[in-house]
Amino acid sequence: MTDRPTRVAILGSTGSIGRNTLEVIAASRGRLEAVALSAHRNTKLLASQAREFRPRRIVVTDPDAASAQDWSSLPREVELLTGPEAVRTLVTDDEVDIVVSAIVGSAGLLGTWAALEGGKTVALANKESLVMGGPLVTQLARDRHAQILPVDSEHSAVFQALAAGRRSEVRRVVLTASGGPFRTYSSEQLADVTIEDALSHPTWSMGPKITVDSATLMNKALEVIEARWLFDLQPEQISVVIHPQSIVHSMVEYIDGSIVAQLSPPDMKLQIQYALTWPERREGVTTRLDWSRAWHLDFEPPDRRQSEALELGLQVARDGGTAGAVLNAANEAAVAAFLAGELGFTQIVPATRAVLANHEFDPSPSLELLFELDRWARQEVTRWVCT
Repeated sequence: MTDRPTRVAILGSTGSIGRNTLEVIAASRGRLEAVALSAHRNTKLLASQAREFRPRRIVVTDPDAASAQDWSSLPREVELLTGPEAVRTLVTDDEVDIVVSAIVGSAGLLGTWAALEGGKTVALANKESLVMGGPLVTQLARDRHAQILPVDSEHSAVFQALAAGRRSEVRRVVLTASGGPFRTYSSEQLADVTIEDALSHPTWSMGPKITVDSATLMNKALEVIEARWLFDLQPEQISVVIHPQSIVHSMVEYIDGSIVAQLSPPDMKLQIQYALTWPERREGVTTRLDWSRAWHLDFEPPDRRQSEALELGLQVARDGGTAGAVLNAANEAAVAAFLAGELGFTQIVPATRAVLANHEFDPSPSLELLFELDRWARQEVTRWVCT
């Protein structure tokens, strides 16, 4: 034990996870310290965060956005770095103990990679790091004696439930999914879904890309792939169940029939704090379940429509190689096209499936090839949209 605070770098501090992380740090009574923050374009909020938390460094990965911002009110002790290459400087600093990887999408992989190369503990909220490069990322962590701690609510729940038994005793993990806002919609209703409809999640407050992924259940497909690599599971050991209340975040079933679950209200601050303070548990700012009132929990298997994205996730978990990078990039591009009004909601998963089916699969890719195929898949979705 040490009296020194745990020093935290946050990649994506202006996003939903980043803002929640800063709330956790602010409530930690000095046990956690934000020493480095990064953002891409939201320089106004980043500057505000820098004034409040006074980190040693901030990074703006978009140089044009950085040059357009007035930094005159930046505290004198805060160093400003710009450009994507500055992320490596931030995460490899000797004064950083743990890196919160919270940049949304494939852009987060490079920051995760640099942190692991530096032997850092990574609190991983960027599921795309493992979806794209699962075997490469986990091998790098082993080689550098680095550690990956999950922040996603489902994977944090599995991580906690795995403490109840030996790994050899695990039969399977069960990831829960809210089902999104369209769980009860008919095919006809789905055809009329608007952007505003898709961004109205019933239980979670998240960014637009992740919220749309929740509506298509592609987020759960990505989480299946992430769980496969994070916990060294076979795809057949991963199941998904619909749980609309989002109270049970996931479960582990053991070979004797016991099922261990982690429950809490849908508030990401709990999972963030657990990753930052592990292996300790501390008083936190998260909301609590109210046991003085009656409530119930519902579980149901995904229906055929919901299974479309999940089947892609299981396929990619089995295939490995380049499949994850292509699936992730195609989905990101398809969601962006939907949010731009260029693609219908019901076309997101078919577009992703089409690009995945038509890529040249490589079972043992390099990191460079993964990013090359990331670019290719995005271009293919653009062509798909335009036809």
